[in-house]
Amino acid sequence: MIPPRSRLLIGLAAGLLALVVIGAILQAVRSLLWDLSYLLPGWLLTPVLLLAVGLILALGIQIGWPWWQSWQRRKRRPDQTTEPQIQVPSDRREAATRSLDSIDRVLEQLQDDITREGLRRERQRVAEDLTRGDLVVAVFGSGSSGKTSLIRALLQEMVGEVAAAMGSTQHSRTYRLKLRGLQRGLQLVDTPGILEAGDAGFTREETARRVAVRSDLLLVVVDGDLRASEFGVLQSIADLGKRLLLVLNKRDLRGVEEERRLLEVLRHRCRGLVEELDVIACSASPQSIPRPGGQPLQPAPDVVDLLQRLAAVLHADGEELIADNILLQCRRLDEQGRQLLNRQRRREAQRCVDRYSWISGGVVAATPLPGVDLLGTAAVNAQMVMEMAGVYGVELSRDRARELALSVGRTLATLGLVKGAMSLIGTALSLSLPTLLAGRAIQGVAAAWLTRIAGFSFIRYFEQDQDWGDGGVQDAVRQAFELNRREASLRSFLEMAVRQVVEPLQRRPDRKLPPRPEPREEGGASDRGRPGP
Repeated sequence: MIPPRSRLLIGLAAGLLALVVIGAILQAVRSLLWDLSYLLPGWLLTPVLLLAVGLILALGIQIGWPWWQSWQRRKRRPDQTTEPQIQVPSDRREAATRSLDSIDRVLEQLQDDITREGLRRERQRVAEDLTRGDLVVAVFGSGSSGKTSLIRALLQEMVGEVAAAMGSTQHSRTYRLKLRGLQRGLQLVDTPGILEAGDAGFTREETARRVAVRSDLLLVVVDGDLRASEFGVLQSIADLGKRLLLVLNKRDLRGVEEERRLLEVLRHRCRGLVEELDVIACSASPQSIPRPGGQPLQPAPDVVDLLQRLAAVLHADGEELIADNILLQCRRLDEQGRQLLNRQRRREAQRCVDRYSWISGGVVAATPLPGVDLLGTAAVNAQMVMEMAGVYGVELSRDRARELALSVGRTLATLGLVKGAMSLIGTALSLSLPTLLAGRAIQGVAAAWLTRIAGFSFIRYFEQDQDWGDGGVQDAVRQAFELNRREASLRSFLEMAVRQVVEPLQRRPDRKLPPRPEPREEGGASDRGRPGP
């Protein structure tokens, strides 16, 4: 805040400066009139002066008016620069809610009813998880590692089927457990075993993985050192950001020193994936001890260390685990929705490319050019870019679309792909067509193929958020060219080209094209021109 006395001094200084400037201007005008009086008659001084003043005013308005409008717009919207800034979510729950909102916007754009309904149901499930009250802990591991026995020991009651046979748990099962001091309830989920043979084993493993991804905490049960396949599964789940407890079961079968060495091996191998304190040994179902002359002694399960570590993790990080898990699910669902939307957009964009390819080919075939050049069909390609921008929900001006079309056309010419297209298409078509028809057909089909290459380049441009990538437009065009010159792709294109370009040229009599050469009849002669009237 400027003090009143300072403001008064600033005002007086500004007024004095204005008087000096006005005096200087008047003195300059007076000197100008004095000089002009020697050169011009008196009656012409006033019109010349008025004309000069008018020119100065027009110049001032021409320069100052746009600046004044821009300044007024900024003055009316002083917070314009701060409004578009994305506000950072205050917590994970708010971030998850925003992610669900973005999924709703994706659902509105999906056209396939089945795809949209499947994504909507998954979105509803995640939204319900956002309001649930229980912590979900999945027990995960290979078949017969002791997962169900471990849950039985934790619940201190018999649950599920406990047997040595592989695949005894066919489906995931959920049990509830209440830990002392933990406000939330706890759900223990028994998952099918992983790494089992056969199609049924693969299906059960997929079920186990889905449950593991949706859980807040994962207990990975092993009965020895990690095999390479087990470590791969463990790493893939840990890479998702899941918190893991690695449980070494069947400690009753090992001595103290063997257990210590095995725990060290597991902690070393899982460094960076699992915290050292989260690698715990236990015995979910100890083997019975025979007693001569009496009943075998059945030791109690030894899961105290696991329970203590589980309780410590859930008490300290339970809320964080729930929030992280829900946010992870929201992001995965958002990514799935965007992938579905991108596939839909790509299909629409490819149909757009096909349509404009044949439009471009028809234009060039009907009005042959001295040489095929995408610059000659820039208007068609610019319209194609405009339509593709609409498919990807991008606002694009016509000038920008024309600029993109011209840039790709120049790139095709610079890389020598125009001549390459003419050679490739000419070799494929010229042997089976009359000379006059071949020239027009080759130009039309080549133009259609080059438009197709340009279209695939634009698809990449829009899929990468209007960015050509590190290699620029040249790399995008070159990759599109290599993709479309593959044998299967080129053969399919040429089959369509015969129907779209070549056959219409043959059917149009006004073009005065010679028919396909027919075998000579005995004693006949070929026509050499049009018959007279």
